[in-house]
Amino acid sequence: MTFVTVDKIDKVFPLAGGDEYVALTGIDLEIKQGEFVSLIGHSGCGKSTLLNMIAGLDLPTEGIVALEGQRITRPGPDRMVVFQNYSLLPWLTVRQNIALAIDEVMAGLPKGERKSILEQHIDMVGLRPHAHKSITMLSGGQKQRVAIARALALKPKVLLLDEPFGALDALTRGNLQEQLMQICEANKVTAVMVTHDVDEAVLLSDRIVMMTNGPGSKIGQILEVDIPRPRKRMEVVEHPSYYSLRSEIIYFLNQQKRIKKLRARKTAAIARHGLEKVNLELGYVPLTACAPLAIAKEKGFFAKHGLDEVNLVRETSWRGIIDGMTGGFLDAAQMPSGMPLWLTLGAHDTKPLPVVTSLTMTRNGNAITLAKRFYDEGVRTLADFKKMLLDSPERQHRMGVVHPSSMHNLLLRYWLAAGGIDPDHDVILKPIPPAQMVVDLQAGTIDGFCVGEPWNLRAAIEGVGFTVATDLEIWPGHPGKVLGAREDWANAYPNTHIALVKALLEAGQYCAEPAHAAEIQEILSRREYVSTNLEYIQLGDPNRAVCDLNMPMREYAHHLFFGAGVNRPSRTEQLWHMTQLARWGDTPFPRNWVEILERICRVGAFSTAARELGLSDLTYSRGAIQLFDGTTFNADDPIAYLNSLEIKRDFTMAEVVLDERVRVAA
Repeated sequence: MTFVTVDKIDKVFPLAGGDEYVALTGIDLEIKQGEFVSLIGHSGCGKSTLLNMIAGLDLPTEGIVALEGQRITRPGPDRMVVFQNYSLLPWLTVRQNIALAIDEVMAGLPKGERKSILEQHIDMVGLRPHAHKSITMLSGGQKQRVAIARALALKPKVLLLDEPFGALDALTRGNLQEQLMQICEANKVTAVMVTHDVDEAVLLSDRIVMMTNGPGSKIGQILEVDIPRPRKRMEVVEHPSYYSLRSEIIYFLNQQKRIKKLRARKTAAIARHGLEKVNLELGYVPLTACAPLAIAKEKGFFAKHGLDEVNLVRETSWRGIIDGMTGGFLDAAQMPSGMPLWLTLGAHDTKPLPVVTSLTMTRNGNAITLAKRFYDEGVRTLADFKKMLLDSPERQHRMGVVHPSSMHNLLLRYWLAAGGIDPDHDVILKPIPPAQMVVDLQAGTIDGFCVGEPWNLRAAIEGVGFTVATDLEIWPGHPGKVLGAREDWANAYPNTHIALVKALLEAGQYCAEPAHAAEIQEILSRREYVSTNLEYIQLGDPNRAVCDLNMPMREYAHHLFFGAGVNRPSRTEQLWHMTQLARWGDTPFPRNWVEILERICRVGAFSTAARELGLSDLTYSRGAIQLFDGTTFNADDPIAYLNSLEIKRDFTMAEVVLDERVRVAA
């Protein structure tokens, strides 16, 4: 049953001159009795403001805060607050500070009963040896114990803590955290705490509420902490969920910091050269496949086509790209080929976000790598890998992928399923940022991965892994990375959109010239791009399809950046993505799939860009897709194709409703 209810809260503060500051907007939160909830976020995100409204020290501009169904309109002893600065009377002793609150609130109780409550709470926080001392004689940790004892002595329904341990040293803080946990668990205290300490939040909380940046802060995400109680500070770190929870919070906080910087830099659209906007923020992930973006920047192709102020935003993972696109902080981005479709179908937060693609920037460039120990055990093929799984069913095998929408994930799943391995039951697929793959493989937390270069090559060179299959063995010429932009952005800036396609198409043509390979390697190795050794960046021999398992360091990346059948967006390929996302339960298969494909694939924008560059003769393939297991995929009957697959999840079909206001002809 809901104990504390925060219902659609907005908080607006008036400023001098009649202006207003929107601190919080649309806050919805339900807290159960006995639950410990932490609020975390950067300074200025409204954590303390929300806490004060639960305390009744402040009132919402809109919405309701209620305790047990009763609206909170003022402070009361049923909601006690422990502040960071203790808020004690320095001329009184420990006993007198606590007694003052008890006598005021519980004046109707007999004196002996009030004294019993006082002594009980002095013992509860371990202050018996210091009960007679004045507050000025106590350490910071002891003062905070007094504040906690005073609050709990009044038997509040809700304990509110505003960074209670923020000013304490690490050892004192750790001891008090454990003591607070024991008290809350023993007395079934409902607690809400504001903190900046990630480890503290994981240790103490049942749920962690993460707040977005102000102004207009919202609840960005709520994490359930599945670590069982009672908890010990030194034992919590050994729980399997600890580091994933910690990483999730740190990622969120880092992303909010990045968004704040982008928001500060973001300016109004600057029109010039006949373009609606020449100042762009373009997102990318450090991979060899980001070459067209790097070359367009370094060799002046953006400027050549009128895009004078292009900032390349380096994200460590595809999740950062998604956050930038959904938040509107990126104008466009390098994306895995399935991401525009994944976003459009509402796989992110179940909200469809129409995203279009007008350019395939790279093809190929991926591979499946296994840990070197599998090679030593005789694994050379998919059949060998399956036999090993059957021979050791008690062992759990984890494989890294970069994102559910990525070709890496879809290729790995297809490869496994073609060999009779269920990718959801026989192995565990774990999303990991690309640059983390080799580290995790070396640490033994994963057994292999499917990722783009340079990480397969690096694993081989460093002797921690080997390529068991290249993408050319699975689907030669598959789409790798595409240019993605929000549909509303592409519609608002059509000339800018075409100029961007032109710049990247010309950059791709530059990347495809063998004479430029050494220069491109040097550029990509720089700190601002892939930030790795030159030897790990190989543009490779496009004619060599199969890696040499006897010489793992001679594997190739097989990137295609430009040419016949390379760059034009393909509805057939997007339809294959659509079937695979439905196959594995990531998205429903849309009944209106023809409409979805027409909206995603901006063939018109590509054709205009190619024509204006004098590249109208670029051919493309309209044929069926041939995969390594002998199956053929065409666009005639995708439902029959899905039904024909032996290993799959129970897929659903649904009409995907997109915003009609932004629809234009593709």
